[in-house]
Amino acid sequence: MSEPQRRRIAKRTCVLVVFMVMQLSCSRSNNLLLGRVESTVAGHRIEVTDCYRTSVPPPRQLTDLPDGTKVYEFMPCRDADVLIRGEELIVNGTSYGMLKQGDVITVDHGKVLINEQAALAKSQK
Repeated sequence: MSEPQRRRIAKRTCVLVVFMVMQLSCSRSNNLLLGRVESTVAGHRIEVTDCYRTSVPPPRQLTDLPDGTKVYEFMPCRDADVLIRGEELIVNGTSYGMLKQGDVITVDHGKVLINEQAALAKSQK
């Protein structure tokens, strides 16, 4: 095999390996290239940007409150802690009020959006 043939094969092999790594690192729930993760929590789709992780911990249900209110947490990155307590949205310790069924939450570089509209902070928790 000549040197130019070896180089072509090596180049194609590299391209194939890069493509396979990209495919494995990108899914609907975790796109490593774009730094975007997504999950559904308590009927709400949560999208977090600027989160470059090869694997993302799944959302978890925390202990119910004494009145039976369900509490869920999704913390895909250290700087994105999303808590849904009943229908109250709390991001990084700040309440953004009550959600409606099926609302989509986006945490985008520190901004919180609900259905693509800027959410207003209600209080620190």
